[in-house]
Amino acid sequence: MEQPKPDTTTLMDIKKIFSLLQPGDDEADSEDSSELSRAVCQDDATTLARLLSQDRYKKLLNKRSGWGVPSTPLRLAAARGCVRSLRVLLEHGAEVDSLDVKAQTPLFVAVSNGHRECVRALLEAGASPLGSVYNNCSPLLLAARDGREDILRQLLEHGAQANVHARLPEWAANSVSCSGPLYLAAAYGHLECFRLLLLHGADPDYNCTEQGVLAQIKEPKTLLETCLRHGCRGDFIRLLIDFGANVYLPEVPKDGANPPSEGLEMLLQARAHPKSLLSQSRLAMRRLLQQPGCSATLGELEIPTALARATPPGQTTPPTALTTPLVNYTRH
Repeated sequence: MEQPKPDTTTLMDIKKIFSLLQPGDDEADSEDSSELSRAVCQDDATTLARLLSQDRYKKLLNKRSGWGVPSTPLRLAAARGCVRSLRVLLEHGAEVDSLDVKAQTPLFVAVSNGHRECVRALLEAGASPLGSVYNNCSPLLLAARDGREDILRQLLEHGAQANVHARLPEWAANSVSCSGPLYLAAAYGHLECFRLLLLHGADPDYNCTEQGVLAQIKEPKTLLETCLRHGCRGDFIRLLIDFGANVYLPEVPKDGANPPSEGLEMLLQARAHPKSLLSQSRLAMRRLLQQPGCSATLGELEIPTALARATPPGQTTPPTALTTPLVNYTRH
């Protein structure tokens, strides 16, 4: 019987990672690397720029050195929040999406440590908001989990996917693998991040749009059901219903031992009073406009000025042109 061939692509990817990411033996502990790192850590932009004007230091610009996780100067700046050094490094040609031995980009490290100005500078320099294809996690998942609303907004505005999930093979799919940023925001109680993700098109039912992943899970749980089971505040339930979650999918507890929660009462009320055709049409329009390349058509809609400039409840300033009418269109 013929033996199955090994997955050569995967093996090549692994070899590529480890061959590219190991620090050079000749420069890992050199004095020049140490001097460059010191300038970065002190966020001394003047000294750093002076050093990088010299060829002997500039050739170390994308070299990995140091103890623990060998770092490029850019990763070091991103990890420590040294935004002045980070900008100087980018101006001198630092590789914006370079990987460390954990397959993490400088952007991933900046998000992980909550350095929003570094996140902004990296995204403006062209860093991928998706992170690395070799890393199971993504910057967006980190921001949603940690409740970093400003960083989350930056990532979404630069093209991060609101329905992203952990990068696992389909055969390893389980309830965790389709737990996207919307689930994480709910689980950790970050309501504003939850709202922001819905505004940018997060699926209100499963937060996972890959049918292949959902098909591998025996009994996938909807976000409504998850929020009810974990006792999330009613605000989370209300937002899911407002953004078009299917209220008939969750299993409602049948025992009457405990009084119904605020969220469960909302769900039962939504079932008793289905959305009007007008409300459903608004939700359908919103989903259409969320598709790639369709946001520009929003400006062609004949929306009254008063409605376009309206400020939704709970906000102190009007939202962006993209979300203003869409928020209003999701109301009953």
